[in-house]
Amino acid sequence: MEASKFTDHISRRFNKDIEDLRNTVLSMGGLVETQLSRAIAAIVSGDSELGLKVANDDYKVNNLEVDIDEECSRILATRAPAAGDLRLIVAIIKTITDLERIGDEAEKIGFLASKLAGMDRPADSYRELKNLGSHVSHMLRDAMNAFARLDVAEALEVVREDELARSNGSAITRRTSASTSFTWWRAGMSVTLTFPKTLSTSRSG
Repeated sequence: MEASKFTDHISRRFNKDIEDLRNTVLSMGGLVETQLSRAIAAIVSGDSELGLKVANDDYKVNNLEVDIDEECSRILATRAPAAGDLRLIVAIIKTITDLERIGDEAEKIGFLASKLAGMDRPADSYRELKNLGSHVSHMLRDAMNAFARLDVAEALEVVREDELARSNGSAITRRTSASTSFTWWRAGMSVTLTFPKTLSTSRSG
């Protein structure tokens, strides 16, 4: 094979490796988004079975993180990527670490939902937690969309949304601290203490 054709072949293969890597990260993001949404749904609906399913499915997120990390290591070791591609790979490594952490938080919420399912529910059926969960889920989706498009402006918009979500979470925490309902207090405190981690990590794409 001529040198120019060989170089072109290597370049096409490298581009495909990078594109496959990005697509796998997006798949991982979609899985984490589903896990988070189901965890909140389990809390709101009092669905113990759904909560346990979320918790038990966390291994899928962990496996994807390992697979992507290994592929990043392989590319770094064998391709010697240029500066722009190197920055993307580093961003991918950071992103999957953050996604795995969000998955861990969804797992915790799932376990909490399974425990709360048999307890008395608040009169508003966790309406505020549902709204906060929806906001955070949208932030995560927007962060992944920004990653998919490498859109800086969209990523910055997610950062701006973070302030509102944190404010809402703090307000729920204050109200649940004063609540006489033990179930409501436990759910409110647990979820609103979990969400700040999700909020901060969802900004990392």
